[in-house]
Amino acid sequence: MTLLNHNASRLTQLFPIVGWLKSYSRHEFNSDLFAGIITAILLVPQGIAYAILAGLPPQLGLYASILPPIIYALFGTSRTLSVGPASIAAIMIAGALTAPEVSALGNPVQSALILSAESGIIMLLMALLHMGGLVNFISHPVLTGFTSGASLLIIGNQLPQLFGLKAPSCGIDAICYGQYLSGIAPVTLAIGLTALGLLIFFGKPLIHALKKIGMQPTLITAISKCGPLLAIMLTTLAVSYLDLTAQHHVAVVGQVPAGLPALIFDFSPIEKWYVLLPYSAFITLIAYVESVAIAKVTANLRAEKIAPNQELIALGIANLSAAISGGMPVAGGFSRTMVNFAAGARTQMAMLIAAAILALAVIFFSPWFENIPKAALAAIILAAITPLVKLKDIALTWRYDRGDGIAELATLLGVLVYGIEEGITLGIILTLVSHLRKTSQPHIAVVGRIPGTEHYRNIKRHNVETWLHLLLLRVDECITFANINYIEDFIKSELRQQPDIKHIVLIFTSVSDIDTTALEVLENLNHTLQAAQITLHISEAKGPVLDKLEKTDFIRQLQPGKAFFHTADAVKELSKAGAIH
Repeated sequence: MTLLNHNASRLTQLFPIVGWLKSYSRHEFNSDLFAGIITAILLVPQGIAYAILAGLPPQLGLYASILPPIIYALFGTSRTLSVGPASIAAIMIAGALTAPEVSALGNPVQSALILSAESGIIMLLMALLHMGGLVNFISHPVLTGFTSGASLLIIGNQLPQLFGLKAPSCGIDAICYGQYLSGIAPVTLAIGLTALGLLIFFGKPLIHALKKIGMQPTLITAISKCGPLLAIMLTTLAVSYLDLTAQHHVAVVGQVPAGLPALIFDFSPIEKWYVLLPYSAFITLIAYVESVAIAKVTANLRAEKIAPNQELIALGIANLSAAISGGMPVAGGFSRTMVNFAAGARTQMAMLIAAAILALAVIFFSPWFENIPKAALAAIILAAITPLVKLKDIALTWRYDRGDGIAELATLLGVLVYGIEEGITLGIILTLVSHLRKTSQPHIAVVGRIPGTEHYRNIKRHNVETWLHLLLLRVDECITFANINYIEDFIKSELRQQPDIKHIVLIFTSVSDIDTTALEVLENLNHTLQAAQITLHISEAKGPVLDKLEKTDFIRQLQPGKAFFHTADAVKELSKAGAIH
């Protein structure tokens, strides 16, 4: 019986879908059905739009929205994450495909499929090495700076589409830009602005109006999320029936193959794999970090748990399935996930339903996609991306923590000036440098006793008792090779200011480790102090720290210094000869 339970637990761990299917109810299905329909409405325009943003044929975005979500539903631990084409990943794919060394190899569709396959393999290797915790190595400020920078790049990429222009190549030539803007296509701009206006109206204005008339929240969500589909339908009808492509050169999606794609298992030539590998690694990193971050947002709202390593497995297999089914790399999409969640999705059944609806649309309605104007798709991308630009956050972060603020701003500027990979690398490096700077200069407080108590506080913040011959120092950081010299210099500086000190007590309440280098410096410092007739003591050391120290001669070398259990005990014994001041 125990073996059966163990096997069942392992099966549920690998296939989380088994866990929620056991108790799946009709009420949950009704909620998932509604959410699946609403999410499918968003999947069609987003799938096409993000494929075009990546510089790929539209069907690659649609194909990436069918099999990968199904695979994620089997293996993923988030019940509401919507996996498919994502805006930030799309702009990274575009950057990879337009890189000189990649474009020289030709066939961008094949390159995109290899990116999907490599991303999947890298994620599975990371899962094998239990690297799910990698998500913690990119700080929130760096991720915010990266997202804002990438979003600004996307906006700059899509504005020409909205205006009916080609990508600019003017550099900083103002006259060139004047001539460039004179080529705006009025009809294309009208289509784009109409779509953008509809999307804006279907946002806060419509939601506010529907709330005022007392409509149910689920219906409000359903109606408000129909904006992208309505914008696509209206602008496509206008293009089709007014023959705007022929008469006014309005750019459209073009032919989309009908039916589901044939499975692909040939990704040669092998040289492309080597060239694309660095780009795949960055796409993998961002796709994973963003997906887990989005999954955690909705999971926290329902007190559910996300298993980061299992997410690597789920997203890895989802990307492999995208590669063999002709799709671009996939990740969790923020807007789709929030729509899915707000529409009442209870489980991944909602995404299974959405994928099924999209599959039917690809099979039976592909000819309808042909006349979708690219300006309307640009409007959809702009409406989805603009809220991700959070310039105000930089000021807030800067005020709270200068180091994090610098990292966030540098990441944003790095993405805009040097590129996505360089920007995120710069942000990570600056975050690590800031962390090392903080740990190399830990906070050290000279403390005294609050009168009438056994509480010891910083003498710069509180009115406390101190002693002429006794110095109490509290080190608020682990003691390592990176900061031991700073600590040593601090102690010597205090001794120069207080020449009458005979006893020093290092309070270790915040010290959870002392490494080998730091221990050696402490031993040398102790010998120096003893030669100067000053005795070193420690107090309130944690159990693991004492265990390590007792394996060495340090406690013996302290003598006549002691290791006190409480700082109060040290003060009681050592302050007898010293006057309070």
